[in-house]
Amino acid sequence: MGYEELKIEGRNAVLEAFRAGKTIDRLFVLDGCQDGPVRTIVREAKKHDTVIHFVERERLDGLSETKKHQGVIAVAAAYEYAQIEDMLKLAEEKGEPPFLFLLDNIEDPHNLGAIIRTANLAGAHGVIIPKRRAVGLTATVAKTSAGALNYTPVAKVTNLSTTIQELKEKGIWFVCADMGGTPMYQLDLKGPIGLVIGSEGEGVSRLVRENCDFIASIPMKGDIDSLNASVAAGVLAYEIVRQRMQ
Repeated sequence: MGYEELKIEGRNAVLEAFRAGKTIDRLFVLDGCQDGPVRTIVREAKKHDTVIHFVERERLDGLSETKKHQGVIAVAAAYEYAQIEDMLKLAEEKGEPPFLFLLDNIEDPHNLGAIIRTANLAGAHGVIIPKRRAVGLTATVAKTSAGALNYTPVAKVTNLSTTIQELKEKGIWFVCADMGGTPMYQLDLKGPIGLVIGSEGEGVSRLVRENCDFIASIPMKGDIDSLNASVAAGVLAYEIVRQRMQ
């Protein structure tokens, strides 16, 4: 599968993409445009729970590659998204307790790609990302993952906190990374587990943090106070790997 991120421009092309079942990450619509065809496209986008941005003409013109966008541009994912059930089934087929990564508002595509790569190498069964305030499976993410997207499923969910609650009912425990937590070496991270990583700027959001069972901190010995999000994910993931190997 290729790494190209696809921009679909023009009303007929965008509508056909939705109706053909193509995975659309984002839809950009000219603010104030309310004619019939545009309303139909917006209705289709809402039906597919696509994130919609109403923007000024200058923004659309800047995004457009054809300069014939007709007030709508859709951005299709470079890869298809999976379902969380696919990840749990993968764990079951391997005879392993589920090991999932959940990413809270990671907006840098290089970080997302690097985390997906780490998830694959650490033996995780999948990566879960939110639909809003987060980067999707762009071409840059695919390239940075160094091929891991071919093997590690990625699911997109509407609400990360709700997803955590639903997965808890399936017996999965959740640990998030935060400076104020218990040193990771003191926690029991074996068994079915979800590793929650927040953005570099804001960390894990309050609601998501409150839904986690453990708060883990990574020992810091230097003069600055935080690790890059993808590095933090790698450090915690391999503590989970270490404990699983014991």
